[in-house]
Amino acid sequence: MAISEEEAKLERFLDWLQVNGGELRGCNIKYSDSLKGFGIFASTSTQASDEVLLVVPLDLAITPMRVLQDPLLGPECQKMFEQGQVDDRFLMILFLTLERLRINSSWKPYLDMLPTRFGNPLWFSDDDILELKGTNLYHATELQKKKLLSLYHDKVEVLVTKLLILDGDSESKVSFEHFLWANSVFWSRALNIPLPHSFVFPQSQDDTGECTSTSESPETAPVNSNEEKEIQAQPAPSVGSGDTIWVEGLVPGIDFCNHDLKPVATWEVDGIGSVSRVPFSMYLLSVAQRPIPKKEISISYGNKGNEELLYLYGFVIDNNPDDYLMVHYPVEAIPSIPFSDSKGQLLEAQNAQLRCLLPKSVLNHGFFPRTTSVIRESDEKETVRSCNFSWSGKRKMPTYMNKLVFPEDFMTGLRTIAMQEEEIYKVSAMLEELVESRQGEQPSETEVRMAVWEACGDSGALQLLVDLLNSKMMKLEENSGTEEQDARLLEEACVLESHEESRYNVKNLWTCRLDID
Repeated sequence: MAISEEEAKLERFLDWLQVNGGELRGCNIKYSDSLKGFGIFASTSTQASDEVLLVVPLDLAITPMRVLQDPLLGPECQKMFEQGQVDDRFLMILFLTLERLRINSSWKPYLDMLPTRFGNPLWFSDDDILELKGTNLYHATELQKKKLLSLYHDKVEVLVTKLLILDGDSESKVSFEHFLWANSVFWSRALNIPLPHSFVFPQSQDDTGECTSTSESPETAPVNSNEEKEIQAQPAPSVGSGDTIWVEGLVPGIDFCNHDLKPVATWEVDGIGSVSRVPFSMYLLSVAQRPIPKKEISISYGNKGNEELLYLYGFVIDNNPDDYLMVHYPVEAIPSIPFSDSKGQLLEAQNAQLRCLLPKSVLNHGFFPRTTSVIRESDEKETVRSCNFSWSGKRKMPTYMNKLVFPEDFMTGLRTIAMQEEEIYKVSAMLEELVESRQGEQPSETEVRMAVWEACGDSGALQLLVDLLNSKMMKLEENSGTEEQDARLLEEACVLESHEESRYNVKNLWTCRLDID
């Protein structure tokens, strides 16, 4: 798409943002490229004292409250929401799907700024997705696509068609790609916003016996640039520690910040206007001593590995320090193992985990690092095995106990899954002795863990762990292709180097593959 078209979109959006109370104070929004889309850049006039770079009123945020108050979509969503058929996230994804199709949507200047396609695996071609086969990401993508298809056919297609007709539009047709687009917009741009209680639940004069709150509930629609809106910045009650409600939502303008491992900005919510001078607003705050003019202003999306970055946002980072190895026992396999009911009860009683994430930094020296594992120390659940029961203290603690990188919660889960019949009976007898000695008082989480440890130790758990790791490696090797195929794919990637989007997808696939391997 020509740059001139992008500039026209940007001009319409900036007018819309300004009319709705947004303020660009020390930054500009500019088109970056076809891969990153729009970004936020420091303006040439930015001074060292310009800490607040961008301010957006919370009235402009797309939140579940706004969806429920929408005159067209709200009543239908209210019914589904009260019946427990949908959650907050689905409400916002449904709202985005509908607004993209509405001819006269008041959100059009904002929605036109968003990408039309995404780089996450849900948008991969059949050939591309096969490059992830054998990874956790492949399995997660397949499950998510099935779930989204089911949601679309069960709830979205009929409802959106009905609402478009009610809106006077019988020509627009909703498709699964519209719903997929809305899903990707939400997951790649939504923030977890700490909203003031008085903003989420505004109180009337009758409720408080005091003056009516100057903050009204979020309006059902923003104002377009050809309409008029009175912007009032009046005092609002201060937000105390107990007055915050965390709500997911999209904040137009703020959401154009891209991710960086060394962010130069962060966002904050201002309930009383003490920093931004705009009550009930979100502002972009510079954390750099002096933003470099024309340099992109980035934020951090959090400490995320490449699998999560690719799954949510459609990009990966070379040599990502936050990469991790995920090892898990499939929950769906539990019903088929011997004594599944008893083991399920023991897993619950111990609060055991069947999945662990091992940061890349922890694995620098393998599964048995030279120093004591920080993960294991921090997650250890009262490993002191001293107790007065007849069965306690019989099994010696192994020398590797504080060296193995796998967390105790995860090892507890594997011990339980690997238990043999006689070991289950031993644990049952141990816990019965404990209950009888305390007149029916149920054993604690730590005591159940102690009994399981005394009955079976780590032999079965370690063998199961080896099996899981071997299975993971075999899946990766089976689906990685031959060296000749890998060389051909890399050669094709070089041929396509002139095409930015194709090059970006191949890079994502290969970086993720190398990180996972």
